[in-house]
Amino acid sequence: MGKKYTDSVKLIEKSKLYDPAEALALVCQTSKAKFDETIEVHVRLGVDSRHADQQVRGAVVLPNGTGKTVRTLVLTKGANVEAAKAAGADYVGDMEYVDKIMKENRFEFDVVIASPDMMGLVGRMGKVLGPKGLMPSPKAGTVTADVARAVTEAKAGKIEYRLDKTNIIHCPIGKASFGADKLGENFTTLLAAIIKAKPAAAKGQYIKSCVIASTMGPGIRINSAKLG
Repeated sequence: MGKKYTDSVKLIEKSKLYDPAEALALVCQTSKAKFDETIEVHVRLGVDSRHADQQVRGAVVLPNGTGKTVRTLVLTKGANVEAAKAAGADYVGDMEYVDKIMKENRFEFDVVIASPDMMGLVGRMGKVLGPKGLMPSPKAGTVTADVARAVTEAKAGKIEYRLDKTNIIHCPIGKASFGADKLGENFTTLLAAIIKAKPAAAKGQYIKSCVIASTMGPGIRINSAKLG
């Protein structure tokens, strides 16, 4: 481990479970890289993602955004084309972008939005978009008749959260330069959405653990009892 990482580790008590505000202030302190590090939250849930009735997935707009410039591709046609462009979409079209993705393996975007009438085409790209986390979904609000609103939300800092195979949700909540207060607002918004999405089939403790870390920094454990 490098000297900066080692110095950061010294600031953290390994056995301590931090209050969210304290952890967020500390994660800013431990972000010592020369670039503006992304702050990520990792939440382990007391559910089993193998069961359909225990899936946790959704999307939420972070009040302070993610600090990242989001490039959007909108797959649509008709009047929605101009609506998407007016909303600031980076790429808008239909078959030509399907071909670029499927035949040329081009991915010059971070979010794919599709109108419902395009799902026949989008379905063909599932094996390509799915593994990259780019497949449009009604649950995430990226399959919608209101493509303009979806573009606006994506640009404003909308993030998708979903369980991985180990029942953990990994999400960015901003940059170290945001400071603890803005990160705290984003953190609270994300956790509220995850808690609201608790499946009825989930039994026992829902939030098992929560860790926050910067791109190059050590993990800081948050007291999950303080998260509701």
